[in-house]
Amino acid sequence: MPQLGLGVWQMSDTETEAAVGAALDAGYRLVDTAAAYRNEEAVGRALRTSGVSRDEVFVTTKLWLDDYGADAARRACAASLARLGLDRVDLFLVHWPVPAEGRAALEAYRVLEELHADGRASAVGVSNFSIEDLERLRVDGRTTPSVNQVELHPYFPQRELREYAWKRGIVVQAWSPIGGSSGSGGGAGMGRGATLLAEPVLAGIAERVGRSPAQVVLRWHVQRGVSVVPKSVRPERIAENLRIFDFTLSDTDLALVDGLDSGRRGGPDPAAVNFSTFRRG
Repeated sequence: MPQLGLGVWQMSDTETEAAVGAALDAGYRLVDTAAAYRNEEAVGRALRTSGVSRDEVFVTTKLWLDDYGADAARRACAASLARLGLDRVDLFLVHWPVPAEGRAALEAYRVLEELHADGRASAVGVSNFSIEDLERLRVDGRTTPSVNQVELHPYFPQRELREYAWKRGIVVQAWSPIGGSSGSGGGAGMGRGATLLAEPVLAGIAERVGRSPAQVVLRWHVQRGVSVVPKSVRPERIAENLRIFDFTLSDTDLALVDGLDSGRRGGPDPAAVNFSTFRRG
């Protein structure tokens, strides 16, 4: 799996096709979507018209919590593949842990394991799982998830979760990696008087290394061993986000970015997400 890819959350079909096309032209080889984003078909069209071989592109999608029953999950997974126009995805994720709903997420994960066994998913994983959620899966599941995709950025770096995952061979992937979330938790800079990219610390580092604050944040992720799927619909920003592999942040710079930790989420708390309060929009 490439360490950096394009996320397409909250993109319209038109925006998705254009953004995925621009990303593939720029050299991206990872596209992250989900059933709940309602743009899997647009991702599929962009892949087919890109001229890039299917085997070169890592495609991720996610099973939404409306479909966590075993039979419903099987139908939903087949529908996602049909919308994408693919016979397999590279990574299929359970979208939320819904701990208040008992074993629902585990049952959904077991359906993904079936897809992995029959070749329709090259790997399977989870999204928004806490250490406690991963522990329940470790005890009751059959396989270790390959990836845990979570909200993660300098304001909310999830150190303990990262350490837990790395010890168990789980790749941590960040959604909202540069701190921009419009989830119910408020803005990622909530309570600090500034958005992440306006932080003076980042501006200072960016000036020193000759990059943008967004590139500094994405490079911080990479050097901390985190995979990232930043979202953008602007071709110039999409290309800029990829240009982070030809410079390095010093240990001092990394520590300065670490110091932005506020412990505040920008998106929903996964523990509060359940079937009655968090339905597909």
